[in-house]
Amino acid sequence: MTHKIGPTTLTLDEALGEIRLSRAAFYRMRALGKAPKHMKLPNGQLRIRRTDLDAWWAACEVTSC
Repeated sequence: MTHKIGPTTLTLDEALGEIRLSRAAFYRMRALGKAPKHMKLPNGQLRIRRTDLDAWWAACEVTSC
């Protein structure tokens, strides 16, 4: 069962599944400050707001070759 903080938050696994990124790659990006904005709960779990994931994804878009 997946617990949610609110209707617009995703668990780390849900977010990573959407963007097809491994957990290891996420943590490497996080260490470099390049991961999507996220929240760390008191129990250590991470959550990502839908709006933050969408904004991060849009920022990855390349408009020219």
